[in-house]
Amino acid sequence: MLAVCSEVTSQVVGERRLSLLHELGAAAREIRSVEASCNALAKALAGDPLDVPFALLYLRNGDAPLDRVVAVGLPTDHVAAPAALAENTETPWRAAPALAGQAVELHGLGPLLGLPGGLWADPVEDAVVLPVRGETSTEPLGVLILGLSPSRAWDDTYKAFSDLATDQISTALRNARAYEEERRRAEALAELDRAKTQFFSNVSHEFRTPLTLMLGPVEELLRRPDLDPSVRDELTLAHRNALRLLRLVNTLLDFSRVEAGRADASFERVDLSRLTAELASTFRSAIEKAGLRLEIDCPPLAGDTYVDRDMWEKIVLNLLSNAFKHTFSGHIAVALRAGQDGQARLTVSDTGVGIPPDQLHRIFDRFHRVEGSHSRTHEGSGIGLALVRELVQLHGGSVEAASQSGHGSVFTVTLPLGHAHLPAEHIGTARRLASTGIGAAPFVEEALRWVDGATPMVPAEGAAPVVKVVPLRAAARERAGPAAPRRRIVLADDNADMRAYVERLLAPLHDVASFAEGAGALAALRAQPADLLLTDVMMPVMDGFALLRAVRADPALRTTPVLLLSARAGEEASVEGLEAGADDYLVKPFSARELLARVRTHLELAALRREAEAQAHQAQKMEAVGQLTGGIAHDFNNLLGAVIGSLELVERRIGDDPRVIGLLRNAQQAAQRGVKLTGQLLAFSRRQQLQARPTNVNQAILGMGDLLHRSLGGKVGFSTHLAKDLWPAMADANQLELAVLNLAINARDAMPDGGELTIRTMNFPVHRDGVPSGPEPGDYVIIEVSDTGEGMSPEVLSRAFEPFFTTKDVGKGTGLGLAQVFGSVKQLGGDVTVESQLGIGTTVKLFLPRASAAAEAEEAQLTQAADVTRSPGGSVLLVDDDPQVRVAAADMLREMGHTVTVLENGREALRWLAGDARVDLMLADFAMPGMTGAELAARARALRPELRVLLATGYADKDGATAGDLAAAVLRKPFSLAELRKAVNIALTESRSGEPAKIAKFGQARRQENP
Repeated sequence: MLAVCSEVTSQVVGERRLSLLHELGAAAREIRSVEASCNALAKALAGDPLDVPFALLYLRNGDAPLDRVVAVGLPTDHVAAPAALAENTETPWRAAPALAGQAVELHGLGPLLGLPGGLWADPVEDAVVLPVRGETSTEPLGVLILGLSPSRAWDDTYKAFSDLATDQISTALRNARAYEEERRRAEALAELDRAKTQFFSNVSHEFRTPLTLMLGPVEELLRRPDLDPSVRDELTLAHRNALRLLRLVNTLLDFSRVEAGRADASFERVDLSRLTAELASTFRSAIEKAGLRLEIDCPPLAGDTYVDRDMWEKIVLNLLSNAFKHTFSGHIAVALRAGQDGQARLTVSDTGVGIPPDQLHRIFDRFHRVEGSHSRTHEGSGIGLALVRELVQLHGGSVEAASQSGHGSVFTVTLPLGHAHLPAEHIGTARRLASTGIGAAPFVEEALRWVDGATPMVPAEGAAPVVKVVPLRAAARERAGPAAPRRRIVLADDNADMRAYVERLLAPLHDVASFAEGAGALAALRAQPADLLLTDVMMPVMDGFALLRAVRADPALRTTPVLLLSARAGEEASVEGLEAGADDYLVKPFSARELLARVRTHLELAALRREAEAQAHQAQKMEAVGQLTGGIAHDFNNLLGAVIGSLELVERRIGDDPRVIGLLRNAQQAAQRGVKLTGQLLAFSRRQQLQARPTNVNQAILGMGDLLHRSLGGKVGFSTHLAKDLWPAMADANQLELAVLNLAINARDAMPDGGELTIRTMNFPVHRDGVPSGPEPGDYVIIEVSDTGEGMSPEVLSRAFEPFFTTKDVGKGTGLGLAQVFGSVKQLGGDVTVESQLGIGTTVKLFLPRASAAAEAEEAQLTQAADVTRSPGGSVLLVDDDPQVRVAAADMLREMGHTVTVLENGREALRWLAGDARVDLMLADFAMPGMTGAELAARARALRPELRVLLATGYADKDGATAGDLAAAVLRKPFSLAELRKAVNIALTESRSGEPAKIAKFGQARRQENP
């Protein structure tokens, strides 16, 4: 009798292990949380006790010991399965070598484990500790401990199986962590975006209040028939700049609405030709004043046109303003035509300087400005053309630019005729949000300001104010997301039937491009990148591995997910494919369900990667927002400087009329409030530098008495307890006043029914055994602000200094006050503590570092120099590109008794300095087109080495550092007459004494002086 036996052990073992790998792969493909993934992995490992008698998975958790997340085959209370595992432990498992990337084999574990295993229940004696690998070049996520079967030899096949299982587990955990991380990042960025929108909303509202208080009194004074002509000129200057400030605020408001998806359009049927011609005609006076021609060609259109009037006004006026800004000879043309394609086309062309070719593609980007371009002014926030594009797109149209450097530019706006392309709910309906339009006057007024000798436009007597102050609503509208688009998949397989089968499975959900070999697939990928590459391994010409290497070597394609299909079964083939760089390896034959599941998983992971890139772009956009706020604050400083200087001079000349003086004081207070809000914008954009000087804190608080009493109102009692012999503190006097005022106003708001506010000062030395959570050891001056108000809950207290966080209603605050207090004190080397109880009150303590003796001596020297009485007759050269700032600064210098020569740019100043005219001091703006103040100072010193230089700037950090290199003093805009006098006195004193210059920085209005 013949009995034939076949050895199938290897086949049985291989199939069993392959089944486990399939289960682990399925767990890796599902995008879920780390906890859910660990549960799925534990279930899969428990299904193969013959190859894995037990398994333990430990993951890193920061600096803490490794946490056990999976225990299979051993009870959770077993001595060999501790809940936590130190990285440097030797018992029961050696984790350190595995965390360094090495596999650790352990033997003789039978007494420790007491665990039977294998087909014959032999004791498990061996185990292997393997690293759970993270992303490339990162530390392992943790360690995987696998028990080894006592029935199988630990050979190469067993090792390959263990490595592949570990790779699948690593992939599952990486996917889960990536999913959780991306979800957290998306939530954080969404919160940041909401905070940014809320910030714009609050800031817009807060700026409108001082604007109303400025414009109202000034317009009332301008309507007085008996107003002195010189006073009228000064008030007109203040009014014009306040209107320009309102235009900038409205542009900021429009931008924030578009950014938040809350732009409110009301489309109506209009005579677009007539409306466009009327808007363009408003620029005729400015254009002809500049020696240019304005050509308007807007014949009636054949079809109906629907636009939002206010938005169309901003589109036309922004394009015209931009053309006028960059055109110095020739003409500006506005034309409107209806094409045969049912589109209306508006073209605004000019013969100006044009746009450089490398900048043309970015001309509509938000915040982008063409640096070094020849223009009538250096001003601008960089969002005008970006806003034009957004408004045109809201009309269902498009805008494009064509230009050649030195030969002008052409901007073309294309709008569909009719209203079928517009949302029905916005046609002919009332506007839900009040308009931000202020008419053409501010645009034309600004254009006229760029032309020398232009006559300003003033409000007619009895005319209604043009101000439209509209608060933003806090909540943004919810919008449903669009349907997910079809994904593009490239399929490469030399078998025509397989191609047809896979394409038939995927075509209902995706767009599939199929090819018979790798070269064609690679060419298709380079021509149009795909969301997924699905490729067979064995193909002629270029096989799957060669295609995979080419994709990973191409920077444009290396992130493309790759799924390998192969008839080569077994662990070795899978390991080879994964090690070659494939994202997954699918063995033929496969089920349709498995293929669709794997394709769906990798497409979702690819979508997560794209989302991460979008979030990175969002972070860059937030940085651009910071640049925008800094730029706008710089322009505000110029405007406020002209307003403050003009109002101060008017107050000196207007006489003793109490009613007029009261109106002027109201306008001055509103302007000072604008100064403080501008300071907050500069701090938000990190463009404001603290000027730490020895400060008499008691004197600063006493000087705020009237301001605090007015701010607190009649219901809140106010008292001070100021320590005698108080040390001088290192502080920025302006920021110190702002910090105390912020704390006082917060205390007032916490006492709606009245209460007591107390401000105390004291000396406070902190020793090494001082308060554990307080400031570092040293000597401090404490300012303590206490109230008897409502107090704060622990939750509110924990977020008290968080930027944009506020418990107040919309419009009652920006949410930046306390954050700025905290940041400013920390920058000075101090600290802030808060104690609060609900129903009892709140106490805030500011710890300011004590001023050193050397700092006090230097401050005394500067103060002495500033207080020296000087004879009139100094000769000052004033250089500034802003006409309003030139007028205001020149009048203040003449008021001080100096002879002033006024020039508008650096080239004119250098020509003048090349002569023999006497000049004691040059006062120059830092930011000027063509030649900055720093460049002018360096070249002027080459002509006149003894020349003293004072630079005026709205950027205290960057420009101040450059001025320091030039040994020039810095005067921060906006400045008062007293601050200008102090800066000029010091500069002239040093000039006459012949001593080396001391770098000094002079701050904004309302700065407290030291004794």
